[in-house]
Amino acid sequence: MFAATLFDIPRNLMFLFDGSAIDLHKPVLAQATGMETMIASENTATIALLLIAVGILGRGFYRAKPFGKLGILAWLQSVVLMSPWLLFFGLFSAGIYLNLVAVLLMLVASTGLYIYLGRELRSAAGDSAGRSPDTTEVKSVSDRNSAPESPTPPREPVKTLTSSQTNDQSQIIPIPAEDLKAIQGIFGVDTFFATETIPYQDGVILKGNLRGDPEQVHSRLSASLQAKLGDRYRLFLVENQDDKPVAIVLPSENDPQPTTLSQKILAVVLLLATIATTLETSGLLLGFDFLSAPTRYSEVLPIATGIWAVLGSREIARRVLASQYNVRLSWPFFIPTWQIGSFGAIDRFESLLPNRKVLFDISIAGEATGGIIALSMLIVGLLLSHPGSLFQIPAELFKASLLVGTLSKVILGSALQQPLVDVHPLVVIGWLGLVITAINLMPAGQLDGGRIVQAIYGRKTANLATLATFAVLAIASLVNPLALYWAIVILILQRNLERPTLNELTEPDDARAALGLLALFLMIAILLPLTPVLAGRLGIGN
Repeated sequence: MFAATLFDIPRNLMFLFDGSAIDLHKPVLAQATGMETMIASENTATIALLLIAVGILGRGFYRAKPFGKLGILAWLQSVVLMSPWLLFFGLFSAGIYLNLVAVLLMLVASTGLYIYLGRELRSAAGDSAGRSPDTTEVKSVSDRNSAPESPTPPREPVKTLTSSQTNDQSQIIPIPAEDLKAIQGIFGVDTFFATETIPYQDGVILKGNLRGDPEQVHSRLSASLQAKLGDRYRLFLVENQDDKPVAIVLPSENDPQPTTLSQKILAVVLLLATIATTLETSGLLLGFDFLSAPTRYSEVLPIATGIWAVLGSREIARRVLASQYNVRLSWPFFIPTWQIGSFGAIDRFESLLPNRKVLFDISIAGEATGGIIALSMLIVGLLLSHPGSLFQIPAELFKASLLVGTLSKVILGSALQQPLVDVHPLVVIGWLGLVITAINLMPAGQLDGGRIVQAIYGRKTANLATLATFAVLAIASLVNPLALYWAIVILILQRNLERPTLNELTEPDDARAALGLLALFLMIAILLPLTPVLAGRLGIGN
């Protein structure tokens, strides 16, 4: 059901015409003989989603428990942040829907409790710091007591070729001997106790034992490396295939390169193409071909401007946050499409990211901003909708999105039982903006959703999520060419994961993990359709 209707929203929106809207893809009403099967499938899906939610919360509790009171409070913050949405959609799936006032009160209460738990968490952290010395220092002292008596770790000799290694170029250390000696000298028993040095690409991998907090260790090692060798090398802390910390030193020549002139020209061309496609999409929504009647630009500008507001806000938010972290971004490469105007923009990092927290913050900033603006447009548009509004949407279309259908039922009520529903243009604009946001939140490759998964769960999980996303898109493409188009775009442009950050060992905090899960949950809620049985219970459509 999900794969078959994943992209029905933009496809059906193309058939919204002023005063005579028709839906050429109305789902066939379930026959009595198949009703029991659909009910059973719906119950199974509901139970599966409930088990997934419980599993996620259980995993969070398992990870938080070793940290005592601090961990439990941080976990409770995640639960409080997610509970309103889980409760809302849980009741909705049971046929119980809350009005807008109840939803707002629930969100306000959740926000207040989240702030209260944050204060308790900071208070508990302060008490813990006052009662006991820093755990990192304790660990460092313990490591010093158990470390060898030599003040510095053993040094790796520079490997050279022997007669038996003439054809084995991988045994050569690609770093000059003087630089290698300086690099080895920055490691010690109180930071990273290096035991083995092996060549890797244009640099070296240093295996050993991490001594202390990864963030503090990386900061100290990077400062020492820069003091000795300037800006010629970059130090990474990552996990190897055995999930053990290793240090990698690479020349700075391997840093991301700035946008070239040809790439900038391509970005401008794609921007102009996106402006054209958004104008054409707006014209199709109004029932005419804009490219054939460009003189009617005044009619399409309001809708096109709304789409541009969503696209522009995403880029502005992403770049503002990137500048705060001193991270450079390439020019945006917008992806035009006739169906919904644009798929969003591709932004490439032109500098290395310090850690996974920064990767998460920059990735979610644009989607959160664009999503909030689109959702606000949708809600305001629903509140302003009245008989005689500009657009008439078939009631069946509201079944195409769990989130949109839910909000529409809460605000419009019995109006969704009519064959055609009069809605304000902001409803259509907001819906398109939500679809653009949801598509970019798919957990695949270098999409923002893929970057979020990589930041929270690491590269292994991100690879699996990318494969799963491709599988869903492949199934959806059997019934909708739009899914195939988007799958090809990801496969060609965005299939690879983002390059590792300088410090891959430090994970984002629980609050960021909860925000990431919430974003992925809303992505599913936007693209997941209502089942015919549930829509019938709620009185959506005929």
